[in-house]
Amino acid sequence: MTLTTPPPTKTEVLPLPGGLRTAGKSNVKRSLSFHGRISLPLTLYALFTLLPFYWILLFAFRDPASTSWLPFPITFDNFTTVWKDVGFEFFFWNSVIVGVLTTAATLLLALPAGYAMARYKFKGSKGFMLVLLCTQFIPGAMMLIPLFQIFNAMGLINNLFGLAVADTVFHLPLAIIFMSTFISKIPVELEEAAMIDGCGRLKAFRLSVLPLLGPAVIAVGSFSFIGAWNNFLFGLMFISDQKLFTLPVGLSYTMGEYGVNFGVLAAGGIVAAVPVIIIFAIIQKFLVQGLGSGAVKG
Repeated sequence: MTLTTPPPTKTEVLPLPGGLRTAGKSNVKRSLSFHGRISLPLTLYALFTLLPFYWILLFAFRDPASTSWLPFPITFDNFTTVWKDVGFEFFFWNSVIVGVLTTAATLLLALPAGYAMARYKFKGSKGFMLVLLCTQFIPGAMMLIPLFQIFNAMGLINNLFGLAVADTVFHLPLAIIFMSTFISKIPVELEEAAMIDGCGRLKAFRLSVLPLLGPAVIAVGSFSFIGAWNNFLFGLMFISDQKLFTLPVGLSYTMGEYGVNFGVLAAGGIVAAVPVIIIFAIIQKFLVQGLGSGAVKG
């Protein structure tokens, strides 16, 4: 008598791979469904965010008499008007001067102050740090009257140097807090080793600490420069000579009493924004390192 093995049924043929294929298809469908749910809100958000930028570009490069939704043919008449006729050739360099002076003064004061707060423990140091932090909650408008009286007595009204001093006063507390935090994360043993080798405190700081503060200096300096570049309130209150206006104040004067030339206003906005965009594009790597500094290994 011969025993024959019955043929395997469908349920017994490779059930594991079949199950895996079914699970794989389910995962793919679930992934596609997830991407479909999240892509629509992100697309709408991107359109909502980018539409104002396109609108500015449209008005800036479009002929003033055109009503087209596309900036063709491209014209640079609005940029010529805003640079020559409105006076942006002066406003631009005034903003550069104020930004550079503010950045230099902020860094020169924030570095030693931040070092002292990080390395020396004196009575009231925590309270002083808290006071510096609380100054960031004071609106700049509240500082206008006392600063105006002080600057008027010192002859700093209608002066770019006085405007830079005002911007430095406004940005210095936060810069000191940032710099103190950055320096406190650098091992003090590096300075001690330098002083054992014969360096003084200042030389040890210059040789062992300052080289590690590159990203932090760039981060603090960039925020100081951008803050001074965009500051409208101080420039409006402390400067009255039109040739000494900065870009934010000059932009406000492109709007007339009875109408607004949107093409000129958009061109001025691009002139004011492009340098800032270029700066951030160049230093973004160092900016991220500066904001995330503190992970220095000893």
